[in-house]
Amino acid sequence: MSTEDMMKFMKNNGFVLFTVVAVIVGIILGFCLRDYQMNFRQIKYFSFPGELLMRMLQMLVMPLIISSLVTGMAALDSKASGKMGLRAVIYYTTTTVLAVIIGIIMVLIIHPGGGGKEMMHREGKIEEVHSADAFMDLVRYAPIGILFLIAGKIVEMEDMTVVGGQLGMYTITVIVGLLIHALIVLPLLYFFITHKNPFVFIGGLVQALVTALGTSSSSATLPITFRCLEDKIGLDKRITRFVLPVGATINMDGTALYEALAAIFIAQVNNFELNFGQILTISITATAASIGAAGIPQAGLVTMVIVLTSVGLPTDDITLIIAVDWFLDRLRTMTNVLGDSLGAGIVEHLSRQELQKMDAEAGNSVIEEKEMKKPYQLIRQDSENEKPMDSETKM
Repeated sequence: MSTEDMMKFMKNNGFVLFTVVAVIVGIILGFCLRDYQMNFRQIKYFSFPGELLMRMLQMLVMPLIISSLVTGMAALDSKASGKMGLRAVIYYTTTTVLAVIIGIIMVLIIHPGGGGKEMMHREGKIEEVHSADAFMDLVRYAPIGILFLIAGKIVEMEDMTVVGGQLGMYTITVIVGLLIHALIVLPLLYFFITHKNPFVFIGGLVQALVTALGTSSSSATLPITFRCLEDKIGLDKRITRFVLPVGATINMDGTALYEALAAIFIAQVNNFELNFGQILTISITATAASIGAAGIPQAGLVTMVIVLTSVGLPTDDITLIIAVDWFLDRLRTMTNVLGDSLGAGIVEHLSRQELQKMDAEAGNSVIEEKEMKKPYQLIRQDSENEKPMDSETKM
């Protein structure tokens, strides 16, 4: 590979490389700083650059979503947008239900919650508000922020042994479920519908996926997802600006899988036997709760209360999984972003006839406009060609 090729590669993928390095350095730094036994206040100060990044990204989310939806709807006629919207909703519903089914199957097979919860830790912290909090709230860009996000979360964990045992099996179960959905189910769905290689498509999404891993927010990743799909993969902007904002808001495959799996895990650690009706209830409420979950870090913990309440499980047992949720949340965010992106590719493939028709109509309107201008141009040209008679001609 020549120097020119290396420079071109670095120019196109520099942000991805720096972000990956930031994640790795953040993990190493977090484990190194654990020996210093930092208190909660010190950890908050240390994590501030990462929190600053998240606040800045979240500040862009609402204007980006609104402007993207407006431009996307303006570029489509009502008939075409209705069909595309219906296709997107069918895709979202199908993939979310599949994710819930995979999560339930995995947790029932692996059964990570067997043995009760006596040895599992419950962690919670309440700290008084300092004047420094007001300053940080007042201030609240990107690999540096991701570094501190990751490192801060690792330092924050009080007891690393809590990751072992049941919680370790729970983590493995969630990871396996997410991998099955992200690397098997979604790519197969994309291949069967488009007859294209899904992994070539996924290769163009590396930057967005790494950003999702670092920020743990599908909404905050939205600007990067737009750039990957439009600039690298080449999807039609009319599709991405219409489908992605909606997907980042309601299509949460990873969250749906996680909520169903986590609810059954909590039932297992409480030795609570679930019948078929209760499992079906968890499936329905997990699907609905994932749609209502915000595209922000650890939003699934909030909506999980709905899932647990629906089958009478103790909501305070959510604290059992908080210790590893910061890590699993990043993985399910990657799954959410991947599902949104593949959905945009599928909707564009299914909507190609409408897009071609709109392009043809736009071309015809341009031609008609040119034809309407021709008579005026001819009259103007004739008038310019007419020369006034000189004096000799008049004689």
